[in-house]
Amino acid sequence: MVLFLVLAGALWGLGRMMGTPTQARLIMIGLLYLAILAGHVVLPQGHPIRAATGDHAAPWLVLGAIGVFVLLYRRLLARVKARAVEKEAAEEAAVAAARPKGTFSGAELERYARHIVLRELGGPGQKALKEARVLVLGAGGLGAPALQYLAAAGIGTIGVIDDDRVENANLQRQVIHRDADIGLPKVFSAQAAMESQNPNVTVRPYHRRLTGEIAAELFADYDLVLDGTDNFDTRYLANRVAAAAGLPLISGALSQWEGQLSVFDPARGAPCYQCIFPEAPAPGLAPSCAEAGVLGPLPGVVGAMMAVEAIKLVSGAGAVLRGEMLIYDALWGETRKIALKRRADCPVCGQG
Repeated sequence: MVLFLVLAGALWGLGRMMGTPTQARLIMIGLLYLAILAGHVVLPQGHPIRAATGDHAAPWLVLGAIGVFVLLYRRLLARVKARAVEKEAAEEAAVAAARPKGTFSGAELERYARHIVLRELGGPGQKALKEARVLVLGAGGLGAPALQYLAAAGIGTIGVIDDDRVENANLQRQVIHRDADIGLPKVFSAQAAMESQNPNVTVRPYHRRLTGEIAAELFADYDLVLDGTDNFDTRYLANRVAAAAGLPLISGALSQWEGQLSVFDPARGAPCYQCIFPEAPAPGLAPSCAEAGVLGPLPGVVGAMMAVEAIKLVSGAGAVLRGEMLIYDALWGETRKIALKRRADCPVCGQG
C-alpha cells in the first residue's frame, strides 16, 4: 500500500511539473491501481508482486470503494453547485430582462463609477459601452489582456474566436488563463475568467479558426474588431472582411521587446492593414513569439492599449489611432507615433 501511495504521489507530482491536465493524472493513477488489483486476481499466492503489494486483495478493494465514493461525492457536489449557479444566473437574467435596455443596476453604477465621473465618458459613454458588440480575434498574448479590460469596462457583448487550447508555455504572458486551465480551449477559459470578472457582460466563445467561409457572417454581428492574431493569413483575411463591412479594425503586433498598434478604418478615411503591409514578409523575416521570444508583460501593455482604443471608438472619447501607428519599445522605455497613409493601388481599399 505504501509503495502504491509513493508511486501515485510521484505520478501526480511529475504530471504537475509537466503541465499534464488533472484528469489525465487521475487516469494514470487509476490505471496503476487497476494493474495492482489485477495482479492480486491473476497472480498466484506468494508471488513477489503480490507480496510487495500486501498479498491480499481486500485492502485494495476497500481503497477502491473509498475512491469511488469520493469521486461520486465530488460529482454530486459539483452538480448541486452547478444547479445553484444556474438558478442564480436565471434569476439575474430575469431581473436584467425586466430592466429597460441600456439602464444600469445599482451594482453596475457602483462598478462603473470611475468611468461615469470622467467628463469624456460619463453616463452616455458607459451606456454606449453597455450596448456595444466587440469581436476579439485570438485569446492569446494580445487577446488575453484586451478581453479582460473590455469585460471589466462593461462592453455589453464580447465575442472571442480562437481554435487553440491553453498550454503551459502560454502562462508566462496570457494572464487570463490559469494553470488549472491547461488543456482547455482558450475561448472557454477566457469566457470563464471574463464572466467571473463581470457577470453583467455577455461572452460569445467561438472555438474554431477564423476562415473565409465564416468571417463575413461573424463580423456582421459586431460593431468593431480587435485583431490579436499571430499569423499574416488571418490578419489579411480580417482586414479584407472588416474593410468590406465598414468596421474599424484595431490591430496589434509584438516582437521580443517591441509592440505596435493602429486603428485601420478605410470607411472613415484611414488606411487599411494592407495599405501599410502590402505583402507578408518572407519566411524567417518575421519570426513568431515562440521562435524569437517575447517579454511577458509586453502583450499586457499593448493589449490594454487596444482595449483603450476600443473604448474610445465606442464612446467617441478623445482621438483614436486612425491613420497613425503607436510603437512601444519596452527595452528602452520609448513610445513614438508615425503617420500612415492610404495607398491608391491597395487591392482592399484603393483602386487596385
